[in-house]
Amino acid sequence: MLRCYIWPILLYGCESWTIKEDLRKRVEAFEMWAYRRMLSISWIDKVTNDEVLRRVQQKRELLQTIKQRKVGYLGHIIRHDRYELLQLIMMGKVAGKRRVGRRKKSWLRNIRDWTGIASAAQLFRLARNREEYAKLTANLR
Repeated sequence: MLRCYIWPILLYGCESWTIKEDLRKRVEAFEMWAYRRMLSISWIDKVTNDEVLRRVQQKRELLQTIKQRKVGYLGHIIRHDRYELLQLIMMGKVAGKRRVGRRKKSWLRNIRDWTGIASAAQLFRLARNREEYAKLTANLR
């Protein structure tokens, strides 16, 4: 029921989210809340998250699904010609000045952290090869 009715609503547009620590915690908390509601476990009952996952016979999967969708969407953008403007923006070839100081966590930084690939250029080269990129998407951290 959850996968059919709730997850699609929650995941709508998740490909464009920048996953920071607070959003990651909120997604994980929502997933556990949904499982607890499904099992009719009250918030005052002392049932650990591990026990809830054991009862529903699931692993935490929502954040992993978001990661796979984001990485897959990047490959889609890089491989298709109609996304030329997005490709230019992601490769940093837009004129302008950047702010002083450390950059905020970016959409592309999420993907680089999850794949373990340090440079964006290397990630873009890999995304052009559909088969290799599919392997990368399947083995995210």
